[in-house]
Amino acid sequence: MSLVIIGTVAFDAIETPFGKTDKIVGGAATYASLAASYFYDKTKIIAVVGDDFHKEDISDFEKHGIDVEGLQIKEGEKSFFWAGKYHNDMNSRDTLATELNVLADFDPIVPASYQGCDYLLLGNLTPQVQRTTIERLEKRPKLIVLDTMNFWMDVALNDLLETLKLVDVLTINDAEARQLSGEYSLVKAAKKILQMGPQYLIIKKGEHGALLFHEDKVFSAPALPLAEVFDPTGAGDSFAGGFIGYLAKVGTINFNNMKNAIIFGSALASFCVEKFGTERIKNLSQEEIADRVKQFINLSSFEIA
Repeated sequence: MSLVIIGTVAFDAIETPFGKTDKIVGGAATYASLAASYFYDKTKIIAVVGDDFHKEDISDFEKHGIDVEGLQIKEGEKSFFWAGKYHNDMNSRDTLATELNVLADFDPIVPASYQGCDYLLLGNLTPQVQRTTIERLEKRPKLIVLDTMNFWMDVALNDLLETLKLVDVLTINDAEARQLSGEYSLVKAAKKILQMGPQYLIIKKGEHGALLFHEDKVFSAPALPLAEVFDPTGAGDSFAGGFIGYLAKVGTINFNNMKNAIIFGSALASFCVEKFGTERIKNLSQEEIADRVKQFINLSSFEIA
């Protein structure tokens, strides 16, 4: 049994109203694997970096017990780099630089020790790379979760639609759900998207929480009101990692456990935004996580006389 996470391991340079950073470690697989590691101790990553990614950059993975055999290091090449500046509302941002570097020709190699995984998280990458990863597994995992974004809907929609036929859970935000479905109503959007292949759909609504759809069932999860959000980068990836990490821990896939997994994923995402980059998410205690989950429970707990 194991959880395999494929995605980017990269460098980011971030500017928000609270300050700015030079190059720091980021990437979908980074945030997701760190989040998942708090729940599941057999987390493995597949990603690619250049030789500018140093041993000390890898040490955070190893400290969390994350298997990095699938992390390719390309000699003489540079890691993927993204720079962005967030606006005052922290919901919108401008991309200042995108350097694909090693990601331009990323070929996802699945180590032999990763075969037989029960859980697979396909982090935000090209739909073709996501599908190739599934096809290279000798046995289909019992749960495949896919995260994607509007960019792939713009430039690789057909590939994305083919990949969606192979997954169990899709996680996207509300704008992406509307774009993918052509429907403004999220209920109607969910109905259309669930016909594309996934059994479960998670629609993230940022500071307004998240929705889970499955067949005729709907669950609405709250968002934790935070006084300050320092850096939203990686929040969605932390959510996905916490979500699938919790499901791997409990080992049973059903609607009720999915609901709980959304709360745990939301808790990890709420930690992520409190500091720049991975600073907060890589230094959590189990007590902090348990307390944060209780806060989420209290947000929507009530009695009617």
